Amino acid sequence: MPVLDRFFNATELGRQWRTGEELMPFPMGSLPSYQQDTLAWELPEMIRMVKLVWKSTSELRGTKQKGILENEDALGSLSGDARVRGQTGVLSERRGSYPFIDFRLLNSTTHSGELGTKKKVKRLLSFQRYFHASRLLCGIVPQASLYLLDEDYLGQARHMLSKVGMWDFDIFLFDRLTNGNSLVRLLCHLFNVHGLIHHFQLDMVTLHRFLVMVQEDYHSQNPYHNAVHAADVTQAMHCYLKEPKLANFLTPLDIMLGLLAAAAHDVDHPGVNQPFLIKTKHHLASLYQNVSVLENHHWRSTIGMLRESGLLAHLPKEMIQDIEQQLGSLILATDINRQNEFLIRLKAHLDNQDLRLEDAHDRHFMLQIALKCADICNPCRLWETSKQWSERVCEEFYRQGDLEQKFELEISPLCNQQKDTIPSIQIGKT
Repeated sequence: MPVLDRFFNATELGRQWRTGEELMPFPMGSLPSYQQDTLAWELPEMIRMVKLVWKSTSELRGTKQKGILENEDALGSLSGDARVRGQTGVLSERRGSYPFIDFRLLNSTTHSGELGTKKKVKRLLSFQRYFHASRLLCGIVPQASLYLLDEDYLGQARHMLSKVGMWDFDIFLFDRLTNGNSLVRLLCHLFNVHGLIHHFQLDMVTLHRFLVMVQEDYHSQNPYHNAVHAADVTQAMHCYLKEPKLANFLTPLDIMLGLLAAAAHDVDHPGVNQPFLIKTKHHLASLYQNVSVLENHHWRSTIGMLRESGLLAHLPKEMIQDIEQQLGSLILATDINRQNEFLIRLKAHLDNQDLRLEDAHDRHFMLQIALKCADICNPCRLWETSKQWSERVCEEFYRQGDLEQKFELEISPLCNQQKDTIPSIQIGKT
């Protein structure tokens, strides 16, 4: 049996899953019996599983990493989002990463010899990464007192999820209660609430694996464009999706597309904007010809992770292709340079009163508008939450300005911390 399967199969996780098992949606705030303690898995079994993995990883630390990586049958060869290796063979930092799909496109658009090294790059799901992901359902700590405290945090997090449809939802508090795993916990809950797991016959373990991949591919060192921002946008998207005038026409596919696009719309964001990538001649700017550079990268990264995880592999091929294209259309709509384009279209629909939500094309347009609003909705949150987001986005701008100053580049608008104040940046941004 492959190594990962030995430690991360459904039996070890405390519940044997069966294909086609009924997973009906539950009312907001209530959970089925098998999700009462840790949302999807029982805590005692989780602790036992983590101890097994801890022992295994400790033993593996004494072996050569090369031998581990060569055993692709044991670890699973995953060809989605890849990390580009340097000349020395050491994995580059995340800030210089891009998915295998981007890498393949880059190779196909260059002539031979333009790239110094064209190695076939694969990202292997390592023990360390998967063990790190295992804390996403509960904080495992050895001390009994901390264990009880952690249980209390989980209880508070579950209570917050019962009010996830409220606009005053505090995503920062929820992120602390979930030990920095707000995106995974939120999406698992929303997929269950909307009945998506049952409707699309999704495997819970595979869904969790995909959500872990998405959350881990956000850069936690970014003050603003991180997994907490993704969770905040996803929660706002949920609020929009449940508005009666829209909800009455939405299909399960529309809801899943909206939630997935919100969760992954900024995945692998480098913490700098498109003009910075263009003027520094970044490879992504060249790959996407300076058009929606970041948004194209977020989309390609998302598709890479969907294929790597196999979340939708059981669906018809035509349906998968349609989902991938619609996700691209939604994520590309978040390009700030396209604001006027969508505002003009929305105003025209309102003036002509020709918006028909029975039509799939019009529903998709409204999903684009909803995602754009969710992406920049933080000024509309409660003051304390809005203030934190303002400080975070300004800090990220200032960091870019410092980089530009360091490399003797012209400092981008809103990025000069000597001249641009937080109020002026907020006016300029919104």
